[in-house]
Amino acid sequence: MPQQPSSATEVATQLPPPSSNRIDLGNSLSLSIEDDSVSIQGSAHSPATLSIPLYNVLWAELSEDRRTLTIDYAEDVSKTRRRAAKLSFPATDATTTTTESPSPENEQQQQHEQAYSPPDTIARWVEHLMNRSYGPASRRKRAYVLVNPHAGPGGAVKIWEDQVKPIFEAARMPMTIHQTTFSGEAVDLAEKMDIGAFDIVVPCSGDGLPHEVFNGLGKRPDAKRALQKIAVAHIPCGSGNALACNVFGTHRPSLAALAVVKGVATPMDLISITQGHSRKLSFLSQALGIIAEADLATEHLRWMGEHRFTYGVATRILKKRVYPCDLYVKVAIDHKQGVREHYRRERENSSVVELDKMTTSTGTRTHVGRDSSVADSEDAAAGSDHSAGLPPLKYGTINDKVPVGWEKIDADRVGNVYCGNVAYMAPDVIFFNAAWINDGYMDLITVDGNVPTTKAPGLMLSVSNNSFFDNSLVTYRKISAFRIIPKDQEDGYISIDGEKVPFEPFQAEVHQGLGMVITKRGLMEAPGPKNWDKVTMSERLMA
Repeated sequence: MPQQPSSATEVATQLPPPSSNRIDLGNSLSLSIEDDSVSIQGSAHSPATLSIPLYNVLWAELSEDRRTLTIDYAEDVSKTRRRAAKLSFPATDATTTTTESPSPENEQQQQHEQAYSPPDTIARWVEHLMNRSYGPASRRKRAYVLVNPHAGPGGAVKIWEDQVKPIFEAARMPMTIHQTTFSGEAVDLAEKMDIGAFDIVVPCSGDGLPHEVFNGLGKRPDAKRALQKIAVAHIPCGSGNALACNVFGTHRPSLAALAVVKGVATPMDLISITQGHSRKLSFLSQALGIIAEADLATEHLRWMGEHRFTYGVATRILKKRVYPCDLYVKVAIDHKQGVREHYRRERENSSVVELDKMTTSTGTRTHVGRDSSVADSEDAAAGSDHSAGLPPLKYGTINDKVPVGWEKIDADRVGNVYCGNVAYMAPDVIFFNAAWINDGYMDLITVDGNVPTTKAPGLMLSVSNNSFFDNSLVTYRKISAFRIIPKDQEDGYISIDGEKVPFEPFQAEVHQGLGMVITKRGLMEAPGPKNWDKVTMSERLMA
């Protein structure tokens, strides 16, 4: 294993900035740092220009003897694939050892064709390139990599070896790599890991391994500190890959790998689920009804691939299946326009990180979405109390009485009760358009089971064209907690983060910013509800 840096972030070398964004490396070869790229102007023998986005630059360094400049970067192979590549340039003129004096005519030509910037200038330029390329992102994140060889179609090991590991290595990331051998192993690994030795846990899997990692960290006696220190960085290797879709905007492994390298640690809401006498954490969704059954009851149809879920939902909608329950909710916002306005406020107030536009690197770990003074005080508090476990439950457990102030929602004819913490549930499948990564709310949708047959196709299509939020058949609320008590059924399906749990009453409540994930820009990559950025009539009247 490579030697690990002593702290979470390798602090940038404090060299004075270069006087110019350009360096010369002889033979008319020059390298220039542009607004969002590094431009390499070819030599007299190869005059073509190569442009590399700053976001794709993984590493740059000048050798110890100052004779070679190396740039590692993620090469764009296609729209869906990146691969590690390397460029090396002589940083000094190796031909100047001759003692013969050049003729006056040749001297001018040599100065033009073989001019090299001084080594100190090149060193400052390299550090400037690294600062511009990484911005506030941590360099050399120390990674605990967990590979599930059985994820999705079973190709996670090959995906890791071929598409992800080379990018991490090119970015000089220290890694400890472990292949899981049984379901639930990641819970034990996360519970027992040395959180001082790592910055991120990298599950190479579907959404099952991130679920296990969050719950393993949550079982520790220092759960709160562990959850807020160790960021989960998902490499999509499964069938759903919802976490990667939300935080990176992609389900392509190599694109996600680049996003991990360049991403920032961002607080994420987590949800406590109590059922029976147990408590577990959820990061994705909770479902009773059509969604849960369409997912969990169609395991025998995995040969259908991504169409399995669509088929399961369609057949149950057309059969007008209902899943009666007692549904109690702590409502925060109960109408769609209010939800849309809330989303707009969160989005406009968020700290969007544009890595390729940054000009400096702070050398400190960035917690996007928290004020720096608040982050410092919270981190200091966490460091002073290493025994702090999970936060106390504000609303008690499923075994307590329904809290005062909760609403009972009519759910005798409900077809779907679906609560989400993020927007995407799979690539191109957005159920929770207004979900925000750390707004302190869950998004609850309910749909009656008696959907008219003529409207069923439109309901299904609205999921893929980002209009589900506005569908008149969908009720959408922002909530803080809820309780579901199934009734009139002896058995059925309840899904927590896509995993089956007992068909019994359960209660959920959200904890704002309890977890930490690596995101591409400090926010969700989903587009949000349609027209979220439009000024409403009520706002015009109040202006």
